[in-house]
Amino acid sequence: MNVFEEIKKDHEKQREMMNRIADTEGDSKEREDAFSQFENELNAHALAEEQTFYASLMEDPDGTEKARHSVAEHKKAIDIIGELKKTSMSSSGWLINFNKLKAENEHHMEEEENEVFTRAKKVLSENETNDLGKAFRERKNAELDS
Repeated sequence: MNVFEEIKKDHEKQREMMNRIADTEGDSKEREDAFSQFENELNAHALAEEQTFYASLMEDPDGTEKARHSVAEHKKAIDIIGELKKTSMSSSGWLINFNKLKAENEHHMEEEENEVFTRAKKVLSENETNDLGKAFRERKNAELDS
């Protein structure tokens, strides 16, 4: 799979994970486990994406702005996760912040798939997108295994 297909596959997984978390209640084992899995998935995805896809995109002046914006959105999501980890899962504040994270991440994924990918397709060759797909998956798997 090329890098666009790999990233979209991850986005679908993240959407499912966020919906599953949103369906949980209180300080339950189910919510705790689902959130922990989502945090690991999001962190591994963001690191792999930044170190492969965005690093390549930033090499071209036409790709730099979109890549930097997306990296900033990753940081914002990771910051919200940090806030969530400090909050009791049984509080209404936790769910409010989780819904904020969910909305931010859904916006990020949509923007990435519609705007960043469009820009990247003008900047990266087909061979590069294929190589980046493999590099992305390997980097993400290494992060998940660590």
